[in-house]
Amino acid sequence: MEQREFAVEAEAAGQRLDRFLAGEDTGLSRSALQALIAEGHVLANARPAAKSLKVKAGDVILVEIPDAAPLEAAPQDIPLDIVYEDEHLLVVNKPKGMVVHPAPGNPDGTLVNALLWHCRGSLSGIGGVVRPGIVHRIDKDTSGLLVVAKDDATHMGLSRQMAEHSVRRAYQTVVYGGFGADEGYVEGYLGRSKTDRKKMAVLPEGTPHAKYAYTGWRVLERLGDFTLLECRLKTGRTHQIRVHMASIHHPVAGDPVYGPRSCITSLHGQCLHAKTLGFIHPITGAQLSFDSPLPDYFTHFLDGLRRTRP
Repeated sequence: MEQREFAVEAEAAGQRLDRFLAGEDTGLSRSALQALIAEGHVLANARPAAKSLKVKAGDVILVEIPDAAPLEAAPQDIPLDIVYEDEHLLVVNKPKGMVVHPAPGNPDGTLVNALLWHCRGSLSGIGGVVRPGIVHRIDKDTSGLLVVAKDDATHMGLSRQMAEHSVRRAYQTVVYGGFGADEGYVEGYLGRSKTDRKKMAVLPEGTPHAKYAYTGWRVLERLGDFTLLECRLKTGRTHQIRVHMASIHHPVAGDPVYGPRSCITSLHGQCLHAKTLGFIHPITGAQLSFDSPLPDYFTHFLDGLRRTRP
């Protein structure tokens, strides 16, 4: 069971308990917090609290988050676009629309289900029953390359490279607006949005649980009201490119979460592709590098922008 502790500051005094917690970095929705309060998993000054409690300055609120029951993923015969494979790892080109690992609402049809079928039990166990072999992930509606570990030594070696930011990852994306410069970068601390717990946001340095993130960008093609960019990651935070580009007023085309309300629905999600992936093989020491062609949804969108470009 995970426990998180929050101290009530003077400016938050007088708020109802569930409202106060909804504004903190719990990673939980308000309804989930209310359920935890009702089940006795929220303590105020070491005593079980009701959601109607009005917090006072100096109160210490402890939230107990019970461990989630793991989802047992079942092998499924789902076709995979495998770019590279050996006895230790494989590199997969994930299609747009495929979820990486099972979760409530997506119990099957995921990349993990397909990997369990393809690898027949030879996946790293570090990710547990939900994420076997998964070293890093990309969003459901982001397409492109990711590496999967077949054994624990490979998994740990790849995770170490991820932590050291030595894995080379380049994405291509189409964003709104034009750029005066040909290249630049966005950096800032990313964490859970205070106003919408399902979203990430750029937060002030020192914000609890916010993590440093760096995205370098380079203009590949100017397309009137849009721009084709290459984005290179030094870090790999949740929704990093999408949040960073939106924070500089160049949201990713088709992004229903961080883009404009008049989202380009024909893209069925963000126009973002993990195109290049490079790392050192943790077992053999070989330098590996892979490149994935832009998928059809992406090239069709580019063709349309080129035809209408002034």
